[in-house]
Amino acid sequence: MKNSHFVKSQAIWMAALLLLGACKRSREASPAAQDLFTVAFGSCNRTELPNPFWEAIVAAQPDVWIWGGDVVYADTDSIPLLRQAYARQDTVAGYRLLRKRVPVLGTWDDHDYGINDGGAEFQARAASQQAFLDFLQVAADDPRRSREGVYGSRLFERPGGSVKVFLLDTRYFRSPLTPDPSGKLRYVPNPPGQGTMLGEAQWRWLAKELQESEADFNLLVSSVQLLSDRHGFEGWGNMPQQRDRLLQLIEQSGARGVVVLSGDRHFSEFSRLQVPGMRYPLIDFTSSGLTHAYSAFDGEPNPYRVGEVVPRLAFGLIRLDLKALKAEFQIVGEGGQVLGSLQQVY
Repeated sequence: MKNSHFVKSQAIWMAALLLLGACKRSREASPAAQDLFTVAFGSCNRTELPNPFWEAIVAAQPDVWIWGGDVVYADTDSIPLLRQAYARQDTVAGYRLLRKRVPVLGTWDDHDYGINDGGAEFQARAASQQAFLDFLQVAADDPRRSREGVYGSRLFERPGGSVKVFLLDTRYFRSPLTPDPSGKLRYVPNPPGQGTMLGEAQWRWLAKELQESEADFNLLVSSVQLLSDRHGFEGWGNMPQQRDRLLQLIEQSGARGVVVLSGDRHFSEFSRLQVPGMRYPLIDFTSSGLTHAYSAFDGEPNPYRVGEVVPRLAFGLIRLDLKALKAEFQIVGEGGQVLGSLQQVY
């Protein structure tokens, strides 16, 4: 005979699922809900550590979950070991429930790529790519299966408008970085014109996709930060001309509602830049630290920062109003506490 406490717990869990399903059906049936699109995303997830967020993420009823990199911490060129790490993540009950309910997209960063701070020099990158795509359950006929790199895009259409997600690959093609000879920082910017972040094939793809996009919002997922460029760690600031190239491409494309989603840093923050020629400011929303955070953070320069750095466990939540062209950005901590927020009209 089953333990009565176990039976009671199971009954409560099933009731919660039924209530969640009813709420979701109610939301889908509401005319106002057709104008809303919710994105949840996060990065830096160690499978051996507790993750306190999956139930809260499911309860937020996102339309998509986006991995921003470091899905697992494998740091290995052994593909069997890498696949074991992904398999452990797939056994997490909360994540399995999320995956059943909403599409799961993502890009990688260095630790799931296979080498810390690694780029094009990683010898196992082709095999690692297939393991990552297997984890995301990418179809066999998807273009990512037959080309180098995990970059890709997906369009979400709703009665009230549309959202396009661009998944950038800042690892597969990335050139070597320049260590700081003084030892004060990890890296300094590469010499002018030296290096690539995306590789020419990905640059051409991104230019075409952005220029042709008719979506109301275009979300660019970059595993490393785009705007914050003075901290000396990895980021687009390592290659200033590549950073400028992306900013120019965004401006010249005329794409609406472009937002950058980034990870990597083990803390969360908002950065904002008014790019010349753009009608709206560009926001880089960094959400990093699903299972571990840089709790000893004591400050670093970021002239584009809006609000305060949040060096705590968190995930990112974005609510897009497709009709009013408004976005609400939230850094969500344990217990559903909103640790930081920002709103923008597009």
